[in-house]
Amino acid sequence: MMNFDTTTERFLVLLNWGVLTELQLRAAETTAIARGIEIEKVLIREFGVPKRILLQALSDYYNCPFVEYDEKMPIPPELLSGLDSERLSMSQWFPIIRDGDIVVIAASNPEDPMIHDEVKKYIRADKYEFWIALSEDIQWFIQDFLHAKPGYLIGTERTGLAFWRNTMAHWRTRLACYRNDLANARTDLAVLRWGLGFIAISDTLMRTQKFGSKFYLYWLMMATGFVLGVRGLSGYLRIRKSRMSPPQHQTLVEVTSATLNFLEHYHFIENTGVEVPTKKTMLARLGDFLANHCTILYPSPSSRERTHLARERNVLAAQRTVAACYRTIYARARTGLAFIRTGISFSSIGLGLIHYFSFSLLTLFDSLLIVSGMLMIIDGILWYMPVRKEQSEIPRCPVTE
Repeated sequence: MMNFDTTTERFLVLLNWGVLTELQLRAAETTAIARGIEIEKVLIREFGVPKRILLQALSDYYNCPFVEYDEKMPIPPELLSGLDSERLSMSQWFPIIRDGDIVVIAASNPEDPMIHDEVKKYIRADKYEFWIALSEDIQWFIQDFLHAKPGYLIGTERTGLAFWRNTMAHWRTRLACYRNDLANARTDLAVLRWGLGFIAISDTLMRTQKFGSKFYLYWLMMATGFVLGVRGLSGYLRIRKSRMSPPQHQTLVEVTSATLNFLEHYHFIENTGVEVPTKKTMLARLGDFLANHCTILYPSPSSRERTHLARERNVLAAQRTVAACYRTIYARARTGLAFIRTGISFSSIGLGLIHYFSFSLLTLFDSLLIVSGMLMIIDGILWYMPVRKEQSEIPRCPVTE
């Protein structure tokens, strides 16, 4: 095997993985030296090696995790205070995460003792973790997160806010799909009601009219009722078992809460001091939590004003997301109430027919109405009861106040 310099040795594992040959790696090394650039750039741009493959190779070489540049990364402002961008560019390291007493540092050479000493000089922490990163990614971190004073970052903050607006929009779209499924379920329930209604009418006519020339019409109505009932029930069961069937009540609330995490990372506005009474349900508390995140607009600079407006758009999007979650939950409640209402109606009809006409061969159809009604009542209660608590907990909307 050819001899390579220290920088190139980090990528020898690529030969074992079959990504490159020895001649290709030697050619990349020669090109990098001739142009005075990092070999990683040559491997990515001229040899088509995926960035993730290079990072995995470096991770195996240094036996540490790797990190990619991400402009949405919520780097704590206290880690950026007092940092010199020129010094970081020369040393090739950048702080990215604070986890309690541990600070994670992205470095092009996690084992360099000079980087360790420099980190301890600029970053105060009990423990340090060094992760590998490509030199180009570290430069992007430096350029994007140190172009303004900590807490006054503009471009990267708006990018993060835009990312969370997209996240909330995706979730609201999914909630709309859930509501469409619930509407389809209520439509199938209406077909089922028509079917049971035909069964009840034909059953009554058979008992009150003499069997004559119209006898076949009564059985035709009975058969039509069964066909409609089976059609409505099969449509409902298909929706309930499908991939897009609505999840449980608590799942809807938990995912909605997860889409509001941008408030912790990007919304650096002091609390307004408005005391909002604590409510019982999680969704109501989320709605009231947004009331304390109003935006104060400053006249200059204009770029900072745009950032405040971006924050305001995110808060408004969060309010729409909470409202969409409420609409979806109430759509579940409407479906449950429709089941309960229909179940009580047909159970009452079946009991009334048995009580009025006593037992006979047609009592079989009366029992069918009673059993169907009881199943609907049970299913409706399962849909409705989780939403019952939310009805008295609707949060106030700060936009309309």
